[in-house]
Amino acid sequence: MNPILRNIIAVIVGILVGGFVNISLVETGNAVFPIEGYDITTPEGLKGAISQFEFKNYIFPFLGHAIGTLIGAMVAGIIAATHKMKFAMAIGFFFLLGGIIMVVSYPGAMWFNVADLLLAYIPMAWIGGKIATCKTPKS
Repeated sequence: MNPILRNIIAVIVGILVGGFVNISLVETGNAVFPIEGYDITTPEGLKGAISQFEFKNYIFPFLGHAIGTLIGAMVAGIIAATHKMKFAMAIGFFFLLGGIIMVVSYPGAMWFNVADLLLAYIPMAWIGGKIATCKTPKS
């Protein structure tokens, strides 16, 4: 397969897989720790509910952002034909942009916003890239 096409596919699949993991974990958190009286599947409901969030309500969003980025970056790095770490990091920057948009649109607790933006995206993309570029030892 043409390396450029393969690299494009790597980014698309990395975003889709990472996004699926992210959404799955966030939705799991909504089921495990629901906020009574709010439909947080809508933007209006989420804006109203954020003021009611406790520490436990931030666990799954953080895990979704971090693990979604990690898996998406790893997948992109594995699929990419060249510059595997660069493509893994591109996934991290893409998800970081999404995180910044979320912080601006739905301001939550400052400690969560700082931890999420600093720990869930770029470090996880780097780890995913390292996993993707890891060479298996010869037996």
